[in-house]
Formats: sequence, structure tokens, C-alpha cells
Amino acid sequence: MTETLWTPSAQRIQASAMREYLDWLQVREERQFDDHDALWRWSVEDLDRFWLSVVDYYGVSFSQPWTQVRTTDQMPHTRWFTGARLNWAEHLLRNGSDDVAALVCLQEGGGPAREITFGALRRSVASAAGWLRRAGVRPGDRVAAYLPNTEHAVIACLATAAVGAVWACCSPDFGAEGTIGRLAQLEPTVLIATDGYHWNGKDIDRSGVVAQLREQLPTVRHYLHIAYVFDRPDPAGSTSWDELVSGDDHLEFEQVEFSHPLWVLFTSGTTGLPKGLVHGHGGITLEGLKWSGLYAGLRPGERIFTYTSTGWALWNIQINALTQGAGLVLYEGSPGHPPGAVWEVAARTGAQVMLLGAAVITASANAGVSAAQLGWDLSRLRHVFVSGSALPPAGYHWVMEHVSPDLRIDSTSGGTDISGSFIGANEYTPVQVGRIGGILAGVDCGAWDDDGRPVVDSVGDLVITAPMPSMPIYLWNDPDAVRYQESYFDTWPGVWRHGDWVTMHSDGSISVHGRSDSTLNRQGVRLGSADFYDVLESMPEITETLVIGVDLPDDGYWLGLFVVPAPGQALDDALEQKIITTLRTRLTPRHVPDEIVEAPAVPHTLTGKRLEVPIKKLLAGKPLEKAANIASVDNPDALRWYAEFAANRLQQSG
Repeated sequence: MTETLWTPSAQRIQASAMREYLDWLQVREERQFDDHDALWRWSVEDLDRFWLSVVDYYGVSFSQPWTQVRTTDQMPHTRWFTGARLNWAEHLLRNGSDDVAALVCLQEGGGPAREITFGALRRSVASAAGWLRRAGVRPGDRVAAYLPNTEHAVIACLATAAVGAVWACCSPDFGAEGTIGRLAQLEPTVLIATDGYHWNGKDIDRSGVVAQLREQLPTVRHYLHIAYVFDRPDPAGSTSWDELVSGDDHLEFEQVEFSHPLWVLFTSGTTGLPKGLVHGHGGITLEGLKWSGLYAGLRPGERIFTYTSTGWALWNIQINALTQGAGLVLYEGSPGHPPGAVWEVAARTGAQVMLLGAAVITASANAGVSAAQLGWDLSRLRHVFVSGSALPPAGYHWVMEHVSPDLRIDSTSGGTDISGSFIGANEYTPVQVGRIGGILAGVDCGAWDDDGRPVVDSVGDLVITAPMPSMPIYLWNDPDAVRYQESYFDTWPGVWRHGDWVTMHSDGSISVHGRSDSTLNRQGVRLGSADFYDVLESMPEITETLVIGVDLPDDGYWLGLFVVPAPGQALDDALEQKIITTLRTRLTPRHVPDEIVEAPAVPHTLTGKRLEVPIKKLLAGKPLEKAANIASVDNPDALRWYAEFAANRLQQSG
């Protein structure tokens, strides 16, 4: 039986931005929309009219009218609002009173916040866009950045979009090789880079990496230097940030086609070159308005605090809150310095909405953080979005007990691919432990079995059967869409296969079990890796786990569990037996692994996802250089340990 932790009150629903939209929609469509379920059914039955309703409700500013809501081309070739021209940045800067804070900027360790009003933000963007135009940057040119989560990234991104150029940013925790592997593909003409960033009480110097970027990005004609951490002279041949934003230019927005490229987001790139996903101005405008208005429910003057780096899609998602006249809280540094820092920031800034990874909540719980005990006032906080991975059951209880008992915990899934979500909660759904609320409006998705048949209350592949405006317009350096087709449409032509195993429950809620390309298939039964992690990582003796399944000759199968013990613990017989008993009783006997191995660490992508697929490849016999891209891994030494383990295991079995 699924546990329900929280149910929205009738008053909360009635006062929500979602209900306001539904009331407006009832008049427009001359039909009842009693709840989100009714909205979702209509939105997929009449997809074009739903997206038209978003355009009309939020007053999307087309400088040239559209001729067709969408073309009849099969995904991935569908195009939306053909003929229309607009600019994404214009929609982010048109609302928000001049004297209201648009950006509230903080860094780890406390210290005063830097507040930038909407008026100041508009002036800075106008100046930066004017500088880019005078530097010869034209629509379609690429502006590359190497920046932390500060106001510089927001201003530079908006200015780039304002001139119709294409934005791409790597976080400065990326090394030189990983950054060059991404940005060099784009042949950028401008590089905007920081001198460093803050992490766990340390000032991290990135001047050496930036020097390598300048050397190995030969197309860069202009380098803008941001003296953020260190007090040093500007490097030779650079332009200072002050020069970029001190002009007196008029705010102008290049009007571009609906599908004109806005930015390039890179996948984690655990094997081969990272994949560059290109999103368009129009698609991100519509998805951003839908998400920030209907699902985040943000209103003018409110604030959203997203714990993210600039290298994670959450950064690109949260910036769309500006479309509602809401402010962004930008925090730069470690989420746990000191422990629970993110919750203290939310309290200090009075944020109404938070967006963060499940790992941040788990780390706060493990550190014994309690907002009430520490005197933090989180009374304004009403909604916590959780992304990146499934939130373990213990995480739900910790939030309710130590953050607030009257709070929507909204676990979502979607990500970099669409710069948004496919599934998540809405104003009408209760909070159920381990469940996602449902499918979002305008998303026609389901779970399919191996034969392409929809399944309910059993595990299937997450598929999207109708196009969305924020799907990539193309992949970088993929002119014939070959890589695009292979990435999403190779299983069922014209149907987006996302690569997640999910269960669509009959009550409308959803469970995500993990990546289907790292699926555990034991005795003909699919097992989700997330189920293992939820159960095991609530045990105090364990820091983290990794479960891998490998096919063996003669229809054999090896299910291995790697365990990183908590400090002061070891994988002895007692802990091993406790793990086996826990898996058998809380899951099923099939979940008991063939081997339990103590490991020094679990390696992740630079955005925090466990390297299940590359390690599965290592255990299947692939060499390290073909199984993973070391430059895209947070702990290369840990990955080398798994490579050595795999080699020894193969040698013993051979």
C-alpha cells in the first residue's frame, strides 16, 4: 500500500495559478475542466489547441504571425508555429517591476546577498547585447561560457539570446578536456570565462583551465574575463566584465524564427563525444511558460531557489521563472558547506519554490540537518521540485519532518533532452512516497512492453507518442538526423523512447525504476536499479550502492552489488547478511545479488548520475577507453577501480 504523506487543501487548489488557468480555459473552450486530469486528457486529444492556449493565456509576443501550429512531419522532424518570429529573452525580461529583485546572488559561507533588480538586469543585458553586436556577433554565431551559478551566466545567456546567437555553458568544475570536448564542437566566436569558483570552503583557481580553453578553441575571437574569486590583473587580450555591462545601449531583441537555435545542452557524454542537444527559441518559451506558470505556480515578486550548476539542465529550466516576473535565487558553492546550507539559503531569501536534486535531500538527511532546530524560517516555502534521480522514501519523510509538514514534494522526470519534464505533480495530486504525481499537460506518454503495447500497473518503457515544442530541433553536427533517430527513435519509428523503465499505475501516479539501457533482467523479470538504491541507502551502514547485471554465456546472468560502507563501517558478514535480508523482505528474493562487493566509491557523471552503463560495459569485457569518457566522470580513480575489478573478474572466469 502506497503511503500518502500530504494532500492539498481545497483552499490551496482554488487559490493556485493552475486553477486560474483552468477557469480561463473553461470560458475559452466552453467545457468543464474540473481538475488536472481533465486538462491532461484534452491536452493530448487536441494537442495543437492546448499549445495555442498557452500562447494566448501568457500573451506570447509574435512579431510575425504563425501559419501552422505544427507540421504533419513525423518526429523528430515536426516543426511548430511555422512562420512565427519571436525572441525568448524578450519574454524573460518583459515582466517584473523595475525595483523588484530579479536575481538574488549568494555564495557558500554566508556573507551578504547581491540583489539585482529587473531594471538593472534589463540594463545589463542591453549593454552586453550591444557589446556583442559591436564585436560582430550575428544570429547563429556561438557564444561559449565557462561560468559558475552567478549573475554573470544569466546576463550573458540573455544577451546572447537577445542578439540571436547560440548559448552554450560548461560549469567550472569541468576540467579542460571535458569542456573542450563540448565547446570545440560548436566553433564559438566568443568565450566568457571565470577565474574560479568556491567549493567546500576553498577558492578553486581555474585560470590554468581557461588558458587551455583559449589555446584549444581556435575560432574564439573575443575573450571576456570575469574576476570573480581572485584579485588579479585581467589576462592579456581579454575584455573585462565591467566593460561588457557598463554601456548605455537600448534593449533590442533580434526577432528569429520559432525554431531558431537558442542554446546547446550537452548530455553527460559517458561514452564518446557528448551529444549536443539544440533547443529553439519558441519551444523553450512555451515550455518555460507552462512549467513556471502552471506547475511551479510562480507569481510576480516571488522567488525560486534552484540548487544547480550551469552545466545541469536545471539551470536552463529555472531561468524561465523570469517570464512570470519572479526572481531567481542563485547560490554558488557546495550544498553542504556548512551542512544544510541550501535550506538556510531558502530561509534567508524567502523562496516560495525550490528545485534541487534528490542527492541534496539525502545528504541533508544523512547530516542530521533540521530547519526547525536551527531556527530557519521556511514558512514561505510551498513547493519542492526534486529531479536528477528518484527520491528515496526516507527523503520524503525527512522533508516533511525537518523542513515543513505543509509542503508539496514534487518528484519529476524529463531532463536535458527537452529542458523540462514529462511527468511530475500538479496542484491536485497528493504526495505519495516513492511516486511521481502524473503526466504533465501536453505530454502524450505511456509505458510500452517489448511488443509496443501500452501497459498499466506493470513495468514498461517510457515512450512519448506525440511531439512537444521543446524537443530538440536537431542535434549538433547531425545534419541528416542520424544520431537523433538512433538516440530516441530506433526502437519504434516516430515514437520517442526515453530510456527509462516506468510503471504507470492505475491511480495515475508513476514509478521510475531506472534506465532501461542498464536494466537488470533476472530470470525473465525486470528489476529497476532505483528500487535497490531506495531500500539500501536508507541503511545507516551504507553511503552509496551500485547494482549491475551482466549477461553470461549459456543464458547465465550475474547480478552484482557494489557497496560503499559509511565511515567507520566495513562490509563484514553481518552487514552482508543484513543487506540480503533487507532485499529479500522489502523487495523480493530475486533482488538478492549473486555477489556483494565492497567498493571505495561510486563514480558518477558530472551531473551526478551513477555510471551504471559504462560499468556494465567494463564487466562485459570492454576496455576502459571504449566504455567511458574519463573527462566526463566525477571520480576517475573510482572508475579505474571498477575497470581493474572487471579485468580481474574476467581473467578468473576465463
